[in-house]
Amino acid sequence: MAIRQPGDSGSSRPGASRSGSLAAARQSWGGLALAVGLLAATLLFSGTAMLIVVLAVIAMIFLHELGHYLTARAAGMKVTEFFLGFGPRLWSMRRGETVYGLKAIPAGAYVRIIGMNNLEEVPPGDEHRTYRSKPYWRRMSVAVAGSAVHFCLALALIFSFLVIGGKTESAPSGDWAVTAVVPGLPADEAGLLPGDRIVSVGGAPVATMQELTAALPEPGTAVEVGIERGGEEMVRALIPGRHPQDAGRGYIGIESRSAWASRSVDFGVLQAVPETFEEFGYLVKESVLSIGRLFSPSGLGNFYRDVADQPAQQGSSASRAAVSTAAASDDRDRVVSIFGALRIGADLAENGYGNLLLFLALLNVFIGVFNMIPLLPLDGGHVVIATYERLRSRRGHRYTADVSKMVPVAYAVVFVLVFVGLGALYLDITDPIQLPG
Repeated sequence: MAIRQPGDSGSSRPGASRSGSLAAARQSWGGLALAVGLLAATLLFSGTAMLIVVLAVIAMIFLHELGHYLTARAAGMKVTEFFLGFGPRLWSMRRGETVYGLKAIPAGAYVRIIGMNNLEEVPPGDEHRTYRSKPYWRRMSVAVAGSAVHFCLALALIFSFLVIGGKTESAPSGDWAVTAVVPGLPADEAGLLPGDRIVSVGGAPVATMQELTAALPEPGTAVEVGIERGGEEMVRALIPGRHPQDAGRGYIGIESRSAWASRSVDFGVLQAVPETFEEFGYLVKESVLSIGRLFSPSGLGNFYRDVADQPAQQGSSASRAAVSTAAASDDRDRVVSIFGALRIGADLAENGYGNLLLFLALLNVFIGVFNMIPLLPLDGGHVVIATYERLRSRRGHRYTADVSKMVPVAYAVVFVLVFVGLGALYLDITDPIQLPG
């Protein structure tokens, strides 16, 4: 059946039609050539490691959306678009009822499924193929598919990391020494120096720094410590203060870079299976905690200060040194943009692909957890809505949530995500994260 556009007279113009089709094809393939050229430029100017990381991230994003696409098609839903990127279209092609393609801004991807909520108007003939018309378990399968793909990828990456290269574990070292003494704290007042070893606390021998920490009495309780210095032993009396992170523990103000020793542990295929799930669980827990810290009022406040280059108020120099043995800027919970993630991944790849596998596993876990935040427009928001509708439905009557009431919250979430994304990009450019050498 021919479809007439407004203004058509009904007469055919095959020459103009072919000309327009050819122009559209040239423009579309030109955009694809541009995308390929950008990948070639990445290889030329940033090296093989960066290209590998870029392709890995593209594959990760593609597989996320492929999860949504395949579960939607399996549920009989109509998918009209499947695009990598956002913004202006670079290249596209239609296969059946779906348009596939690339867009100019590489900040993610999307699939468009008709009838995702009660606000979208759909032709009556397509209503039975909408997301909203499907049973609860079908909608849930589509909503969680993206994160499920990330979690499966993470498990595969962790398993590969363990089987191919093993992992490095840290254990308390019996051959350690003080490398720094915090000025003004009990160890400094007692005369301890870098290079000293503490071999006893209250007359009881201690072999590692962990044993020393456990043997220290409560804050304010005097104790004698045995010190080995230059082959000689001496005894010093001191009164531990309060630990900056646990007021109930004693703290004397020393640091040691040799307190932990690393050892490589190899895993067979069967041994790697339980270890894979253990590592996966740890990454999930850390991702949840990191997201909670970032999006707390204090976390967003600290993030704003970092972006605005306004350091948070600190205490005295002694207390600052007591809190951390790391650099003044702690990047542990810092969010990174896609640019920062690519840079970190490339740096890791330069030093061996084992670390890159673990980093990509962490990235997949974080994105999978992040997408399950129970707020629109994230996947977790659709999970909450589908579950709420299921709980409110009664036999013979299906309840449909009014998404219009959630639009203001969705806009607020988008605003916060844009702010964090742009701020992270700014920090990654002006103050890139330095990996330990």
